[in-house]
Amino acid sequence: MVQTDLFELTRKLNYEFKNTDLLVESLRHSSFVNEQPDTDLKDNERLEFLGDAVLNLVVGHILMQRYPDLKEGDLSRMRANLVNESQLASIARGIDLGSHIQLGKGEIQSEGWNKQSILANTFEALIAAVYIDGGFDAAFKIINGHFSFLINSVTTPTANHDFKSQIQELVQMEYRSTPIYSVIHESGPDHDKTFRVQLTVGDVQTEGIGKSKKAAEQDAARRGLDILKSGTPS
Repeated sequence: MVQTDLFELTRKLNYEFKNTDLLVESLRHSSFVNEQPDTDLKDNERLEFLGDAVLNLVVGHILMQRYPDLKEGDLSRMRANLVNESQLASIARGIDLGSHIQLGKGEIQSEGWNKQSILANTFEALIAAVYIDGGFDAAFKIINGHFSFLINSVTTPTANHDFKSQIQELVQMEYRSTPIYSVIHESGPDHDKTFRVQLTVGDVQTEGIGKSKKAAEQDAARRGLDILKSGTPS
């Protein structure tokens, strides 16, 4: 791994390491270490353990601030939907983390750089490296930056945030019609799609974006409610 590779990764991560040894260790898979004669090399599994804790702490902190009225069970479910293998692997792909992971020959042959588990675990290790190198604030900034879109698109389990139900009730009561949702665009690979949905209510049309059709529909419904209630879009 050459220095230019590290520079490109840190540029995408938007963080400059004081101790690049931590960065390199976070990218070192156990399959690589097992093939090396130098037994002093450390794999990234201990960092992965710490990174998991840091991620859960930071995302939990953000959710508590964002949703002060939600109960513990609801917050836990929302965090679990955000901090999971699929979401972490998606973020890892977004910074091209797979091309920087040090893998053993077997994992290289089986395209380990694209496996969800390896990508997710390495991202956790990378977060731990940032946490050790730069402290909590540095880790918080990176996690908040990479999770903000996901957190904004997540739908809370409370009725007050079920915009589809709200607009359904409003439309049926006042307009005697039914909201119509249609997917107008999909982008990204199958494992990481983004959906754009159009909502039509009478003469009003809005669009919503989300990482699932349901999330995009909720976003479109929220925008539709703003227009119907106030006459101005969000």
